[in-house]
Amino acid sequence: MQQVAQTYREHNRAIWKLGIPLILSNMAQFAIHMTDTLMLGWYDVTALAAATIATSLFFVVFILGAGFAQAITPLVAAANEQNDQVQVRRVTRMGLWLSILYGALVMLPFFWSEQILIAIGQDPTVAAEAHLYLQIVIWGMIPTLLIMAFKSFLVALEHTTFILWATVGTAALNGLVNYALIFGNLGAPELGIQGAAIASVMVNLLTVLLLVGYIMKVLPQYQLFRNFHRPDSEIMRRVFLLGWPIGLTSLAEGGLFSASAIMMGWIGPIQLAAHGIAIQLASLTFMVHIGFSQAATVRAGRALGRRDEPNLRRGGITAIGLSAIYATATSVVFLLIPGTLVSLFIDPAEPDRLRLLQVGITLVMIAGLFQLVDGLQVVVLGLLRGVQDTTVPMIMATFSYWVIGLPTSYLLAFYWNFGSIGIWLGLVIGLLVAAVLLMWRFWARSVRITSL
Repeated sequence: MQQVAQTYREHNRAIWKLGIPLILSNMAQFAIHMTDTLMLGWYDVTALAAATIATSLFFVVFILGAGFAQAITPLVAAANEQNDQVQVRRVTRMGLWLSILYGALVMLPFFWSEQILIAIGQDPTVAAEAHLYLQIVIWGMIPTLLIMAFKSFLVALEHTTFILWATVGTAALNGLVNYALIFGNLGAPELGIQGAAIASVMVNLLTVLLLVGYIMKVLPQYQLFRNFHRPDSEIMRRVFLLGWPIGLTSLAEGGLFSASAIMMGWIGPIQLAAHGIAIQLASLTFMVHIGFSQAATVRAGRALGRRDEPNLRRGGITAIGLSAIYATATSVVFLLIPGTLVSLFIDPAEPDRLRLLQVGITLVMIAGLFQLVDGLQVVVLGLLRGVQDTTVPMIMATFSYWVIGLPTSYLLAFYWNFGSIGIWLGLVIGLLVAAVLLMWRFWARSVRITSL
């Protein structure tokens, strides 16, 4: 069937329609982590440093398993474009299966997290507090992976509004519970960093229940939970083969930032805390690029289902352009008011406030400079996932992050004595190389869509 090429304006409208709820829900989801950082920063600098390194460790493990959930989106989008509800159900179920199996497997090492953190050179006091946090938050690993899987299913079907409101509601609840449990307000005990962990687990469990209830009520035609216990080896293999490169790609990027946190810990607690603030700010703006990337995955997956090369390429150009415009705007903000942004995370009475501000301002300004390349590479990754191309992009990303980016960070920081600034400059270089390689891969891949 001959395809009708949409105009760029139509692509722009479609990406915004799909992307706005995703962007806002990503920001609301991130607000949960941002709230933890803000409140722990107000509570104690050591707690902030501990949460920074603990969440980095948790994220590295989580993001690897999240690849199975993320594989649901392109597979379901393509199957739904062909009106194959059975395939939609099979793919989603096996994505859920793989998420549960992975989550159960990776919980055990976290019970020795203090020893692990000390072994990689972290301050013993920081490691001890991080251990307290991780002993609780690890029980949220499986719920967090399930949330990712259910959201991937809903995103592929373009049911994004409920994701937004559910995430906003649970983010508000997280802030309230944090306020109570971290500081001992509203009649609750003062639990500090452990209170933040308890709040996160509670919110994740509630989110799972909300998503399951919505799917059962609004999308009963997919019968997602009927005979859920039955294995499907053919589809499980397909989800696994598409998902593990996604997970490793995300791990390579997330691991790059976690490794940077570890290196910051070698420099000192003040630098690590300032790094945590800069990462939080950069990650908040990055949520918009994630939304564009998710929308691009769905649009590319649907184009693949139709074998529609012209609209794949036009949609890709539109998504990349939107990301570039947004990145430019946020870079300007980071460069103009870094002190105002950093001060939001620091208690005015904190004895080390001036040192934190000094280091944090510099890092936030550098973070503003890498907004463009970071957003570009993640949007192109979304496009490649949409056409179910994950293995070669994984290799390209891993090379960029770990062969180029991380060694450059280390050399600049410790060999050429740029310190914390050098670590961030290395991140910029690694992301730039990834963006260039992935862009080349997408344009080469898009011209062969009819043969995929």
